[in-house]
Amino acid sequence: EVSIILHRLACQLIENHLDFSQTVLIGIQPRGSYLAKRLQQILTEEYKIQNIQLGFLDITFFRDDFRRGETLEANKTQIDFLVENKKVIFIDDVLYTGRSINAALQALQSFGRPTEVELLVLIDRRFSRHLPIQPDYRGRQVDAINNEKVVVKWEETHGEDSVELITK
Repeated sequence: EVSIILHRLACQLIENHLDFSQTVLIGIQPRGSYLAKRLQQILTEEYKIQNIQLGFLDITFFRDDFRRGETLEANKTQIDFLVENKKVIFIDDVLYTGRSINAALQALQSFGRPTEVELLVLIDRRFSRHLPIQPDYRGRQVDAINNEKVVVKWEETHGEDSVELITK
């Protein structure tokens, strides 16, 4: 099912962006990077779209809970292209409260001013939003309540692609 979702998301991106010459993909570190790499691979290998620019954005120091006592481990930002006047597609695995996307929007300002920013997520937890942020592309919508957690596992790290809903 995850494979079907990934291909559907890739097709939706193609419908809206065609050749990707003015579009860049940015995976939000750490978990959005797996989804972003996989989408780039599908677009390149199966749909023969060339020169897709892919970057990875660390939002650790832009999070609103950065100084709340919890020690956060930073990831690496790797954006080797300009976002100025480009369409940026943020990619993350789960949209929960919207705070990570808010942090990503703030972090992106360091790299220029895009003409447009879209959001692609594998899982949209629609009942838990703290900010008015909605995805442009969603793989699945999950009605999880606050004591439930959505866990996405990737073949690259866990040996299989899966999405699990776990009660805390």
